[in-house]
Amino acid sequence: MLKVAWTEHYILPLPPGHRFPMSKYEILPQQLVYEGTLSSENIFHPHPVAEAHILLAHDAEYWRRLSGLSLTSAEVRRTGFPLTQQLIDRELMITQGTLQCATYALQYGVAMNIAGGTHHAFSNKGEGFCLLNDIAVAAHHLLSKKLVNKILVVDLDVHQGNGTAQIFRNNPQVFTFSIHGANNYPLQKENSDRDIGLPDYADDKFYLGILDVNLKEVLDEVQPDFIFYQSGVDILDTDKLGRLNVTRAGCKERDRMVWQLARRYRIPIVASMGGGYSPDLRDIIEAHANTFRLAQEIFF
Repeated sequence: MLKVAWTEHYILPLPPGHRFPMSKYEILPQQLVYEGTLSSENIFHPHPVAEAHILLAHDAEYWRRLSGLSLTSAEVRRTGFPLTQQLIDRELMITQGTLQCATYALQYGVAMNIAGGTHHAFSNKGEGFCLLNDIAVAAHHLLSKKLVNKILVVDLDVHQGNGTAQIFRNNPQVFTFSIHGANNYPLQKENSDRDIGLPDYADDKFYLGILDVNLKEVLDEVQPDFIFYQSGVDILDTDKLGRLNVTRAGCKERDRMVWQLARRYRIPIVASMGGGYSPDLRDIIEAHANTFRLAQEIFF
């Protein structure tokens, strides 16, 4: 059974003029249930993650100041959100959702979070709408419990997973692989174990060719026994921040390639949703929905 993390706390009241497309977290599960891709049996509502799990991936002092709402004004600006208790609660549940998904993936082969992919959160700071790194926390949990030995992070958001790369820089049990826009945020990149920076306006053929070759090479090289997939849809040609020319069909084929390889190699996989900033919300919802539809089709 496909298990999917979702909670209404992903939906935040934002200040006037704030354009972060939070409504996708409400509309997407409704669409998936309406069309029959998911039912109430698929969806679970995570509780807040325990502090002990956070501290496996994040510095204690950063967590103390974040949870105490005592970040500096510059640190708050860097995250892109006003710092509130409701925001912290949201981050805690997003992170727990991905952690629980990891357990479900070991059981069912795949699980998904309608949120997460907060890959700009470093061990000691937040950036780019990311405060806690859900993938890093879940990966550390699996390793600390000795449930897996080697983890592959496949980050296909248009923005490099700089926080994830920093957290696992010196960890040989986690291989970070990122395909992203070379000229996109963040301008100062971290070093993943394998980074591929794409030129502006890369199209379906170019993108999918790069992914096909490199993902197979990485799987053969790393031989992971678990995958975390950051499945941002900001690679779309309609995305106002992406600067790539990948169509919705190309984005769907990207997901198909990742799912099919995980299925073929029998590697448990968790997908976190990542970014998507197309002006027309329908483009975002449909691209994200394809990721869930394909997971059902390929694994079940």
